[in-house]
Amino acid sequence: MNLKKLVKHKRAIVGIEAAIVLIAFIIIAAALSYVVVNMGFYTTQKTKETMSSGVEESLAALQLDGVVTGKTNATNYIEYVAFPVKLSVGKANLDLKDESVIVSVYLSNATLMNIYEGSVSTDNATWDDLITTLGLGSDEAKFAIYNDDGDSVLESTEKAFLMIRLGAGHRIADYEAVKIEVKASKGAALTVARTAPGGMPASSFVDLG
Repeated sequence: MNLKKLVKHKRAIVGIEAAIVLIAFIIIAAALSYVVVNMGFYTTQKTKETMSSGVEESLAALQLDGVVTGKTNATNYIEYVAFPVKLSVGKANLDLKDESVIVSVYLSNATLMNIYEGSVSTDNATWDDLITTLGLGSDEAKFAIYNDDGDSVLESTEKAFLMIRLGAGHRIADYEAVKIEVKASKGAALTVARTAPGGMPASSFVDLG
């Protein structure tokens, strides 16, 4: 009788041990499942962030907001080129200080790399005033920011004009092509390509479209 009770007691102990082992396996499996699910959420989030970043970088931060205009000198060559820009839809404020923007000009006989010299705030509305305010040297480019609050940051309520002055030997003649690339600190570059018309008059404004 005592032997029979002892066998039953041992069986009970084995059953408890098996239950403990089973519970341990269930806890470990639950912990592993949590880790796997959590890693899945993390991977999904990182993938979403990467895709959003890729889309953000593929879109230009600036967009053309008007006509590209040239101004010829006394010898019928385009010396100044200017065009208005604004922030692209959905883009955040953009700093236009000289360390943050690269402007390059591609001509038929030369490539002018990184000629950007910064930005100024202005309320001047005429070309002559703008040329005086910007004080451009040969082969230089600057932004003039309108409706500005005095800083170098372009905001959604503001508009900017990029003006480029081409030096001797780089000025645009009749039927010559020019491509201007504006690369800001974020987003893809804004590219503007135009061809000068024929028969350009001296010291006049030329609509480049």
